[in-house]
Formats: sequence, structure tokens, C-alpha cells
Amino acid sequence: MNPEQLLNLLDLERLDRDLFRGANQDIGAGAVFGGQVLGQALIAAARTVADRSAHSLHSYFLRPGRMQVPIIYQVERVRDGGSFTTRRVVAVQEGEVIFILSASFQQDQDGFSHQIDMPRVPGPEGLPDEYELRVAAAERLPEEQRAFLSAVRPVEMRPVDPPSLWGEVRAEPRQQFWVRVPAALSDDGDLHRALLAYASDYYFMGTALRPHGRRFGAPGLQAATLDHAMWFHREFRTDDWLLYDMESPSASSARGLNIGHFYDPGGVLVASCVQEGLIRQRS
Repeated sequence: MNPEQLLNLLDLERLDRDLFRGANQDIGAGAVFGGQVLGQALIAAARTVADRSAHSLHSYFLRPGRMQVPIIYQVERVRDGGSFTTRRVVAVQEGEVIFILSASFQQDQDGFSHQIDMPRVPGPEGLPDEYELRVAAAERLPEEQRAFLSAVRPVEMRPVDPPSLWGEVRAEPRQQFWVRVPAALSDDGDLHRALLAYASDYYFMGTALRPHGRRFGAPGLQAATLDHAMWFHREFRTDDWLLYDMESPSASSARGLNIGHFYDPGGVLVASCVQEGLIRQRS
């Protein structure tokens, strides 16, 4: 999938005032990519809101999405308040709910401002492309495991620590990538937020696997996103580089928790996200 196809993926078909339909794209995982559902659901919610921007979303993944079936997004207009607007989105395939999302939108307001500092890391220039590293890793795997690693993705990613990307050795529960959508995009803030929601699902769950020497997609490993929350702090552009700093503070009871922060090239914190995923090794 290329960036143009990703933009088409987020351009939902409007079936009724609060009813939308989205197509699917396979990134080599077999099931619908969670980031796709996040981005599409946020776009559906945003299309029912005027003059306010999403500042947070909270979502649950209930069933795997099937590639062959379009996804219907039903938007509920929960509240239109003086400063905030709330929307609930239910994603359905053939009558079954696969995903739910609540999103809050806010009108622009001034207020207190502070942030944590961006980690000191090398810039994206000179770092290897994640796709090239994936393809090289795929060549060392059995043929049935290569499709996921070999798929072309619409988001360009450059890992700050390339040697640890696909190694099966124990490592600290932290990883960092520079990410961007390599295309000239419009100034539509709703689109940039949906694209960042899409990109936030890449590699996120794998952060909790690093201390255990396991990689996403390894034989016998059952892994699935359970929930995903996101907060948009400041304006940003996804066609410019953003640093995605991920860490996992805990894993227990077959679940791994991951926390991420996005910074623009100037060190400004633009978004944060939290995800818990199922990580279970089957015998």
C-alpha cells in the first residue's frame, strides 16, 4: 500500500448523516490492521463535528476485522456542549461489532502549557529505512512468515536503534522511530490526526515483547490489541518527521502495556498514546 492508497482508505463513503463505510487494505497481517480502524473511526466521528478538533480518543478492539468485508461506522452524537463535543463510533461487519471508539472534540482555547523534554536521539537523516530492514529479516524466515515482513507500507519509518529492530534477544522495553507519511498532504487537521492514529499502531505492541526476546509475528505467539487511547496536544503535520518514543512499563497476566509520545523535529510534544495488548505464548 502506498500513501495515496492510505488517503483513499481514510476517505470514507457516507451512507447517511451519521453512517459511513470504509474499505480495507492488507498490510500482510491477514486481518484488518488496527491502525486502519482507528483512523477510519476518527474520520467518521470528525465528519459529524464542525469547527472543533479531536483532542482525545479511547477505543476497544472486540473482534478481528475481516479483510473481505467492508466496515460500517455508526456515529452517535452523544453531546454538543459549549466547549466540547463527544462522539461514539461503533464499527460493524455483517452485524457484529468489532470495535468501539469514543472521541472528544474541543474548540481552540488558550491555557497553561508545559511538556516533558524530547529524548536526545539522532535525527532521521542517515538512519536506515525500516522497510529495508524488514525485507532483510524476512529473507531469514520460513516462507510462510515472510508476507507480513515484506509488505510495503504507506508510512515511512526509521528506527533509532536499527540492530535491535528484528533481533530475538532480550532488550529494554523501549524503542524509538522517526515516522512520516511520504506525500504532500493538505492542511486538513482531521486528516493529520487520523493519519497519526493509523501510524501509532505500528510496532507499539512489540515494545512489551522486547524484554522477553520475542518479536511480533513469531510462531506460537498470540498477540492482539485490546484497547488504544490517544491524546492530541498540539498541531502537527504527518508529512513531516515525527519522533515516536515508545516504552512498556509492565507486562503481566498475558497483557502488555505500552506508552508512546510523538514529538515534532523541534522537540514539541504533539501527541501521546497508551495501548494494552494481549501477548500470549502458546505451546
